[in-house]
Amino acid sequence: MPAEKKGRFSLILRFSKNTKRYFAIVLASSLVSTVLGALIPRIFSFTIDRVLVPGGIPYLKEHLWILSLLVAGIAFGNGIAIYLYRSNTAKAGETFAKNMRDILFYHVQRLPMKWHSENQTGDIIQRCTTDVETIRNFVVTQVLEVFRTLFLLVVSLMMMCSMDRKLTLAAMVFIPIVLLYSGVFYHLIARNFTKADEAEGELSTVVQENASGVRVVRAFGREKFETSRFDEKNQKFAGLWIRLGTLSGLYWGVGELITGVQVICIITLGAIEAVHGNITAGEFIAFASYNTTLVWPVRSLGRILSEMSKAGVSFDRVNYILESAEENMSEEGKRPEQNDIAFERVTFGYGDGAKVLEDVSFHIQEGAVYGILGGTGSGKSTLMHLLDRLYELEEGTIRIGGIDIRDISRKWMREHIGIVLQEPFLFSRTIRENIAAVNPSASMEEIRDAARTACVDDAIMGFPDGYETMVGERGVTLSGGQRQRIAIARMLLAKTPIMVFDDSLSAVDAETDLRIRRALREKMKDAVVILISHRITTLMDADQILVLNHGRAEELGTHQELIRNGKIYQKIYEIQMNQDDRRLLEEGGTADERERNGK
Repeated sequence: MPAEKKGRFSLILRFSKNTKRYFAIVLASSLVSTVLGALIPRIFSFTIDRVLVPGGIPYLKEHLWILSLLVAGIAFGNGIAIYLYRSNTAKAGETFAKNMRDILFYHVQRLPMKWHSENQTGDIIQRCTTDVETIRNFVVTQVLEVFRTLFLLVVSLMMMCSMDRKLTLAAMVFIPIVLLYSGVFYHLIARNFTKADEAEGELSTVVQENASGVRVVRAFGREKFETSRFDEKNQKFAGLWIRLGTLSGLYWGVGELITGVQVICIITLGAIEAVHGNITAGEFIAFASYNTTLVWPVRSLGRILSEMSKAGVSFDRVNYILESAEENMSEEGKRPEQNDIAFERVTFGYGDGAKVLEDVSFHIQEGAVYGILGGTGSGKSTLMHLLDRLYELEEGTIRIGGIDIRDISRKWMREHIGIVLQEPFLFSRTIRENIAAVNPSASMEEIRDAARTACVDDAIMGFPDGYETMVGERGVTLSGGQRQRIAIARMLLAKTPIMVFDDSLSAVDAETDLRIRRALREKMKDAVVILISHRITTLMDADQILVLNHGRAEELGTHQELIRNGKIYQKIYEIQMNQDDRRLLEEGGTADERERNGK
């Protein structure tokens, strides 16, 4: 068996957990239903040839209700079998699909950031929804139909052979013809379904991006552009599915022609056999009935081959996710006893050839407030992504407490490093649930205490429902500053010893910025606080400030030292600060110094 087929079969077994009893009942009830259904034409044949003819069985001729009751009993038994078949097919199908969704979601949650950055969100959603449904339909409908079809073929051919072998051979001649043309369509449909499935992924991505960025679309009047972009993808998607529909129509049309010819031939040959006395009238009627039954499973096999092509594409797309290596989140690894951080000659790029960081080295003392300043694309955020092992280090070393982070378990890292991004993600839940996401068992007082430190408690209490206020999708019902402060409160509740603010104070005013930083110094005295910002007022109170320029560490020192150096930091300072602000800072020192001096 080819490796690809083995992979698909192993996937079916993997997704079949807790479904085996349902599938067993389905197969058993299918067999029972097939056998019972095959008995009825024989009863009709027996009635015509042995009961109703002159000289037939007198008792049964006078009591035809016995035969009618027998047929009714068989029909009743068949009804029960069909009920068991359908109900257990539904149970097997939904359990199978649930297993698929659970396994995929669990796996996607554990894939590295690099994988997520290389794959579009819309395409991932497509693989986890539409492709899952395609596989479910194939396994539950088509695969089970294979067994039902085989039962029908075997039982029908046995019954037909028992009546006339020559007619049976004539009926079987059409089977390889149907299978051959079905195989041709299998390859045509597979090729076109792959394109259609990928086009649906692209369409989903456009819709997802537009819904997520609705504010930007409205703010910049991009509705026409986005509509045009959607129309292009939608046109491509519709065209591919129209082509698939055309191929499917051609397939069924040719199939109808072949099976129609087969039925005409068998009825003609059967009539000739009956005229020559080789089969009885009852056998001829029963044979025609079995032949009609035979035509359906033969065509069904062809349809199954056609549907298999679609399912094969979906299996490969789902398997692409499952074969992607997960991050190692085991607890094995060293655990630092201190939280000082050292970057040693770190160089990194995202795989497009360009280096985002080049030979960056610096050291952050435990309990320090460390500032990182740099323009867009200077590598500020990349430093923190590497620190949290969201991406694997290429060159150089990063140490926490003197231990290489590659020797520290990711689980420990994620539990001890908290990061708040410039555009934080909030769930479509209440504000309380968003803050408590890192610690669901936290008390309301603990949640409010974290919110007070983040200077957002007053704003939350100003809402009619307070902390029970529902947050719209991605936090659209809140201002940018409120979203950032709620995300800060969420991280503070986690009480991580290393806290990273990745430009996450950019949407708050200078006064609130200062209040948050003061609260952090008071509440988190032993924690390492890393402030990443393009705003000097956010960084000037830091113990040390690192200036990044095009991925290189250009300057390092305190605010006063960097001002005196007269390099990049001093130039940015001159641009950002007006004359009065500079005079006040020069007279009163830093914000914390002015506070201590009462100025």
